[in-house]
Amino acid sequence: MKDIRILGIETSCDETAASVVLNGRTVLSNVISSQIDLHTIYGGVVPEIASRKHIEKIDQVITMALEKAGVTFDDLDAVAVTYGPGLVGALLVGVSEAKAIAWAKHLPLVGVHHIEGHVAANFIEHKDLEPPFMCEIISGGHTHLVIVEDYGKFRILGRTRDDAAGEAFDKVARAIGLGYPGGPKIDKEAKNGDPHAIEFPRSHVEDKGKTNLTFARGSHEMTNYDFSFSGLKSAVLNYLNQCKMTGQTWNRADVAASFQQAVVDSLVDTAMRGVHDFGVKKFAIAGGVAANSALRAAMRDACAKAGVDFYYPSPVYCTDNAAMIATAGYYEFLSGNRSGWDLNAVPNLALGER
Repeated sequence: MKDIRILGIETSCDETAASVVLNGRTVLSNVISSQIDLHTIYGGVVPEIASRKHIEKIDQVITMALEKAGVTFDDLDAVAVTYGPGLVGALLVGVSEAKAIAWAKHLPLVGVHHIEGHVAANFIEHKDLEPPFMCEIISGGHTHLVIVEDYGKFRILGRTRDDAAGEAFDKVARAIGLGYPGGPKIDKEAKNGDPHAIEFPRSHVEDKGKTNLTFARGSHEMTNYDFSFSGLKSAVLNYLNQCKMTGQTWNRADVAASFQQAVVDSLVDTAMRGVHDFGVKKFAIAGGVAANSALRAAMRDACAKAGVDFYYPSPVYCTDNAAMIATAGYYEFLSGNRSGWDLNAVPNLALGER
């Protein structure tokens, strides 16, 4: 079989990224230009700033990715790009760039769903991992529990009803004075705290008897595999306000550790219920929050106890990157999926929707 080289482009939020991946599993280059320093002073991502910075960096990042991979545009077999979900202005930069390259070099264009990319990150370092398996995708904008039935084919069991886990991390981090980005800062601070110092609530979504679901945009049945982190976030804010009103002191490390433990408990509990109910033997995590050290340790222990093989990407492949987009794009390419010149940014693109 002929080697296939895919150029991946990712600009869904605040990372401008490009990567060249060989045969879907071997990363030849993975270049990421982060905007964290630009957005930190605002306490979160400013969409207009993100879009402008993508425009400044996209050509440089792609040039570096090709040079590090030791290839030219003429060596590529396709261009894969994130077209949703994400910030519409940011997405448009990547989509426009990918379309221009594909048109100029007569290459197939493959639009990739961002969450599908996160799932595919597991294929990069785990050469033995193949569908079917269960995956929990945990990021700043999304929390999903899915069964990966085949490459690019997902059966969604549950998703967040309100705040995603990563969003809750960012809001709590800001409230306790850690700033942005919240995930890694809470992870670091929590190592100095007691995870049982404060008993924050664990969300549990009641079973409505709906477990075999796919979703179209705007419709969703409630299931006991859904997630909710808004109540937990509010509980932390209420605790801080109560301390302030009563003149009590609070320990930042303890708050961080206790909050993190509540998130981890909810994620692990929901995942293991899914593992038990569906009898899966392979379980993976993906997304930015999958880099959290406490979550990885807890999931590893839970999977070992359940007799399930556990997979997770290295931290660099958990956060937004283009290698995961190129990998997902490779399997879409093999399936014969191609995008037309009318490919557009879809900020609220639902998983499984094309």
